[in-house]
Amino acid sequence: MIESFLITSRETLEASLVVGIVLAYLDRTNNGRFRKWVYYGIAFGILASMLSAYLFSTVAGGFEGRAENIFEGVTMVVGAFLLTTMIFWMAKQHRIALEIEGDVEKMLSSESMAFSYISIFFLVFVAVLREGAETVIFLNAANYTSGVSLIGGILGVIFAVIVGILLFVGVKKINLSGLFRVSSVLLIFFAAGLVAHGIHEFEEAGIVSGIITPVFDINPEANADGSFPALHENGVVGGFLKGLFGYNGNPSLLELISYLAYLAIVLLLTQTFKK
Repeated sequence: MIESFLITSRETLEASLVVGIVLAYLDRTNNGRFRKWVYYGIAFGILASMLSAYLFSTVAGGFEGRAENIFEGVTMVVGAFLLTTMIFWMAKQHRIALEIEGDVEKMLSSESMAFSYISIFFLVFVAVLREGAETVIFLNAANYTSGVSLIGGILGVIFAVIVGILLFVGVKKINLSGLFRVSSVLLIFFAAGLVAHGIHEFEEAGIVSGIITPVFDINPEANADGSFPALHENGVVGGFLKGLFGYNGNPSLLELISYLAYLAIVLLLTQTFKK
């Protein structure tokens, strides 16, 4: 549930930031006539995101056996890559408002009113579609590792929308830097788990070798009734850790190396992007 909440809240918050900054700038510069084009962009972006979700699920359901392993592995690695770009983008959040406002200012300064309307529409449309499409990929990748929680996903969307509203109507001062810092750390571990699980799927498909499989095994023995102990990677506690932090009780050496290497590289680069 937490991983679903984390994914949808961060993606929705990104889109909310873009929309909120655009609307705030339009109001501040007395360009309220462009507001409806922002709403058009939101509506069409959501519809396009729903279409991407349908197409993705249709494609994903058509694979079996080795092809399914490869598809799941690619989905996890791509999901980890997109999560990483999102983390880096959020690390630079103190410059986001200025960059977006600069883009909007250029659009409004065009001599063609039609061009300004269309530009504002596509700025918002692409922002919403991008976050929607990424959410589809992230949730599918999470589903392959630990499952997806509908309730967690919906709560994440609601939370992000509330934060966006409070931030731009001035009802409450939101500490975005602190919010992003905490969620970024959690997402880095989640993305590292996706990388390791993606490698595992490639091993299952015979594309790569695990080098040593497993390099260790700390999974408790299954219970007599066939259920799993809490600390087993498929148990209550282990399953939670598996979904959120990529815990694996019996990883191959290649999985372990990829997990630790990802953590080291991304944590280092994140600090660099903040400067």
